[in-house]
Amino acid sequence: MPAAVLVGAQWGDEGKGKATDLLGGDVDYVVRYQGGNNAGHTVVIGDQKYALHLLPTGILSPQVVPVIGNGVVIDPGVLLGEIDGLAARGISAERLLISSNAHLIMPHHKALDKVTERYLGKSKIGTTGRGIGPAYADKIARMGVRVQDLLDPGILAKKIEVALTEKNQVLTKVYNRRGIDPAAVLEEYLAYAERLKPHIADTSLVLAKALDEGKFVLLEGGQGTLLDIDHGTYPFVTSSSPTAGGACAGAGIPPNRLTKVIGILKAYTTRVGSGPFPTELTDDMGEWLRQTGGEFGVTTGRNRRTGWFDAVIARYATRINGVTDYFLTKLDILSGLERIPVCVAYDVDGVRHDEIPMTQTDFHHAKPIYEEFPGWQEDISGAKVLEDLPPNARSYIRTLEEMSGAPISAVGVGPGRDQTVVVRPLV
Repeated sequence: MPAAVLVGAQWGDEGKGKATDLLGGDVDYVVRYQGGNNAGHTVVIGDQKYALHLLPTGILSPQVVPVIGNGVVIDPGVLLGEIDGLAARGISAERLLISSNAHLIMPHHKALDKVTERYLGKSKIGTTGRGIGPAYADKIARMGVRVQDLLDPGILAKKIEVALTEKNQVLTKVYNRRGIDPAAVLEEYLAYAERLKPHIADTSLVLAKALDEGKFVLLEGGQGTLLDIDHGTYPFVTSSSPTAGGACAGAGIPPNRLTKVIGILKAYTTRVGSGPFPTELTDDMGEWLRQTGGEFGVTTGRNRRTGWFDAVIARYATRINGVTDYFLTKLDILSGLERIPVCVAYDVDGVRHDEIPMTQTDFHHAKPIYEEFPGWQEDISGAKVLEDLPPNARSYIRTLEEMSGAPISAVGVGPGRDQTVVVRPLV
């Protein structure tokens, strides 16, 4: 049985949680393959809303095995808090598996993240301050602490001591901050170890066996394509690879197991944090999109920046990820508009660009070239099949499909689990 990747096709916050949950009935394993608790997924089931940060959305489906892959960086305190929060609502995490090779976010990572952002001032990247970037930096520098180190107190103590020998010098002498006590950190993380031990596994092996047995594996990223460390709007990106190519490395499965790449597109565009955003609306219409769409970060609560749909970005996401199907979310938010602009290309100093400009400088100077399409007035939140949608809504879907370069196979018409129009099966 193949594996499928679910990837955000914009700057994140496209509604990957809703898509993952929709597929839950067909999926045996849901694997989070990158990022940390700097991202969040919202899933609405009936009148209940669940905000997930580290836990894969499969945690909400009793038949699914949720997996945190090796490509994720884990704050164990946050993870256990999330597990306890779900337990209080009657949802068990006993099926959860955590890769022994995943890296841990340590107290010095969070301290350095916050202080460096403050130090950068107006040049700040706009991180969440949760230690994600510093944890990935230590991973690449081969100074990281991994989940498996929780199982060996001696190794854990040594790694904490080595890391803090350097990090405390930076905190105290560069940033004039208080150093971190290695003994206190060791005690804290050994307590985490006791609770996390039953969940730690060789998840790459588990997934390989599952695929051999005909199980269906869904891989989900935490952020969107334009936040990819290599393929995003660098340096205003995350510190890992949420694109489909990062799924194999972050989950420990080979590329030839993947047969589907499901891209998630919002019917308009949003992003959180600093960086270029060609279609951004800073006027009353932008605020209307924010309020009507509930565009506030799941993890941070920050206002999301809002703008019209950007077909240039969608084409780019199709190409970079090899998208086979799109799930278009939040189409209902656009109901009531007379006309809906769509960015079809960019103008950079008088030159038309139908693709994302090669350089950071040109992208920062890109101005959207719009085409307008007729809107619809009807409430579409109760639509069950494509034919239930107004003609102009169906026309808008076809337009985005043609401009994006991949078929739109499902359309979200509301936040609920059952508010999805399935055009063709996603799996």
